[in-house]
Amino acid sequence: MSDGLFSVVEAGNDGTRAGYRLHRLEVFNWGTFDKRVWRLSPDGTTALLTGDIGSGKSTLVDALTTLLLPANRIAYNKAAGAEARERTLRSYVEGHYKSERIEATGTSRPVGLRDHRHYSVVLGVFANDGFDETVTLAQVFHQKDRAGQPDRFFVTSPKQLSIDADFTDFGSDLTDLRRRLRAGGAEIHNVFPDYARRLRRLLGIKSEQAMDLFHQTVSMKSVGNLNEFVRNHMLEPVDAADKVREIIAHFEDLTKAHDAVKRAREQLEALKPLVATSDRYDAAVSRRGELEQQRGAVRLFIADLRVRLLTEEIAGHEALRASKMRAATDARTALDGLVGERETLIAEQAAAGGDRVSLLEQQAAAARAQETERQRRRTDFDRLLGSAGLAEVTDAAAFASLATTVTTTRAELDGQLQALEKELEAAVALRSDLRRAGEETRAELASLATRKNNLPAAQLDVRSQLCADLRIADAELPFAGELLDVAVDFSDWRGAAERVLRGFALSLLVPQRHYDRVSGWVNEHRLSYRRSDGRIAGSRLVYERVSARRVPLQRRDTRGVLVRSTSRTGRSAITCTTSSCAGLTSPASTRSSSFATSTAP
Repeated sequence: MSDGLFSVVEAGNDGTRAGYRLHRLEVFNWGTFDKRVWRLSPDGTTALLTGDIGSGKSTLVDALTTLLLPANRIAYNKAAGAEARERTLRSYVEGHYKSERIEATGTSRPVGLRDHRHYSVVLGVFANDGFDETVTLAQVFHQKDRAGQPDRFFVTSPKQLSIDADFTDFGSDLTDLRRRLRAGGAEIHNVFPDYARRLRRLLGIKSEQAMDLFHQTVSMKSVGNLNEFVRNHMLEPVDAADKVREIIAHFEDLTKAHDAVKRAREQLEALKPLVATSDRYDAAVSRRGELEQQRGAVRLFIADLRVRLLTEEIAGHEALRASKMRAATDARTALDGLVGERETLIAEQAAAGGDRVSLLEQQAAAARAQETERQRRRTDFDRLLGSAGLAEVTDAAAFASLATTVTTTRAELDGQLQALEKELEAAVALRSDLRRAGEETRAELASLATRKNNLPAAQLDVRSQLCADLRIADAELPFAGELLDVAVDFSDWRGAAERVLRGFALSLLVPQRHYDRVSGWVNEHRLSYRRSDGRIAGSRLVYERVSARRVPLQRRDTRGVLVRSTSRTGRSAITCTTSSCAGLTSPASTRSSSFATSTAP
């Protein structure tokens, strides 16, 4: 079996053995090579594989062919002279070794060494000894469906791998094998085209036709027509008609290029006057540039001239300043002389008695200033006496007695101030109380505006808290005042009636079934309500037991009389169904009126 496309003589016999050659072929669970790794090691040299019929020679050749060619283009067992497709990729993966007859159907079926619980591996190691490079190609097969082709994935690696070291002891899932191979630097391919491109790049095979030639020659036993074989399998296909069309198109391109060169020469001749004109234009542009530079230099010339003139003017001013400074120095010298002369004269005057005059002038000025200050202080003193209500001071005796008067008056004023402060504190406290009472009254009025009875809001708050804690409706615990009303005809007596009945109206009527719970709640809670100023105040709750059975203690037509007045009609003016009516006075009006109260049943 040859392991290269060229012989040793054609590739060079210098001992370098350049080019990739097969060093080792390994199979695991491939065909009848079962249960362990089988290895063929040519070590990059030409090898001869011999053996009896059925010993597995074609099986190893097919394994190498499977590594390099797609399965759909391989004629398995062709090296053994088989014409029919008696072997397939599935038969190699399952390890078919015989056929058994099915008596029920009269057909036969293959018997394999393996089933879907096994996997198969074919691995080849190619080495380029001349450049110390190694490439490993491998394919892993797994038969999932007994009726279909086996699943497989392809492995390429730029280093040497082996089945024992890299394709075993990974667990029961081939995904773990993929993960371990990727971690080791190998590339995994799921389809053959990607795998084929990668192996050609690793092995340095530039043309895919070389693989076709390998496919034709790997298992070839005879060649019918050598010319046809070379023409069909070793030479690139060439279409002469296309070549002729390309030559004609190339000639036409050359003709067009010649015509273009000729036309360009003619255009150059026609453009010569334009070139001369362009030269003249460039010269004019250059001349304009020079003139613009000169014009720009004019500003610099004027600036330089101005600097020179200003420098001369500054020098003149500096000379003038120097002369003035000399004149000023002379004037100061003369002034110093005059000052000395003046001091000499003053000293001579003092020696002649003139210092006494100066002293008197100074004393007179001090006296005038003292007089002005004392006059101002006298004016302020008189103003303060007037504002204090004291008599004007005109002599020393009055001024001496003023201290005693001030002390006595101050003591009296301090007493008045303390009394006024106490009155102010009382007034402030009263104002605070009145303001708090006003706020409570406004809150009570606002509460009364939202309901139909005149009961205090504090009593209603206590009842609301009690009903909420005991989960009793407010209507089941009414105040007596909520069951009393004044007829419209006697509305003038409403205020008087409410004042008389206020104690009874504030009584909470508790049915017998709720009395124990209400009593217990009242005993367990401290009754209070929040005042309008935010403070917590105590509250009082009067509650009466209402028996489930009502026994009349008097006749039904007996009614208590609040006020009885004499009218022309002789009717009773005010009556009440309660026994607490007393002490009412009639309203200011003198007209006859009637008043009656009613209770809920």
